[in-house]
Amino acid sequence: MNQLAVKDLCKTYIVNKRPNNVLRNISLNIEEGEMAAIMGPSGSGKSTLLYTVSGMDSATAGKISFFGKEIEGLSAKEMSRIRLTQMGFIFQQMYLLKNLTIYDNIVLPAYQADGGRKNRERINERARELMRKLGIIEIAENDITEVSGGQLQRACICRSLINQPKMIFADEPTGALNQQNSKEVMKELNRINKEGTTIMLVTHDSKVAAKCDRVLYIEDGSIKGEMSLGKFEEEKLRERERKLSGWLLEMGW
Repeated sequence: MNQLAVKDLCKTYIVNKRPNNVLRNISLNIEEGEMAAIMGPSGSGKSTLLYTVSGMDSATAGKISFFGKEIEGLSAKEMSRIRLTQMGFIFQQMYLLKNLTIYDNIVLPAYQADGGRKNRERINERARELMRKLGIIEIAENDITEVSGGQLQRACICRSLINQPKMIFADEPTGALNQQNSKEVMKELNRINKEGTTIMLVTHDSKVAAKCDRVLYIEDGSIKGEMSLGKFEEEKLRERERKLSGWLLEMGW
């Protein structure tokens, strides 16, 4: 089943009274359970694509269907509810609230979704379970200034999963991390994908993209090509990296 179906998507900004066509007639499908990477040079439209298909930004033209529901005609309130309850987001800039502990940052979206305050204990237990799985339970009561970048990004993964989303959108999730923390974060993303969560991520790092099922290459607002790598297996990482590097060279990377 196509979890995300995009048809003839266009996004145009007006800059100094002139149209700037950032996305041009993009069509793509992301299947349920897939982990897909979007690559391309700086300014190619990668992040704009991610924000537009997830309803964070509006499309100029085209159709976007999320689990069979066309999102471009929804009200801001309806779209906000879908993002809160059915989508998860991870960014390079981590956007955690400074006045809250790590734990409170993680549970906040679930408390927002749980308007009647009926399920607080269940939410609290899910947050603790996620933090245990990602190896950060010991920093639950820390402020966000007291932990490492890798721990912060794992907290962001917990936050993105707290409402059990159908799909996660990640924009350069390892971009601000060192190599070791990047490996740890990708290990967690691969694990949650293996457990069934669909992931679409933007990256400039071919080592990150090599751990995805499929890579889409975007340039000048259009998809120029795609490569299927299949489900990630650690023992085949070097082979996948070589295969992807060769293809990226062909694409002009």
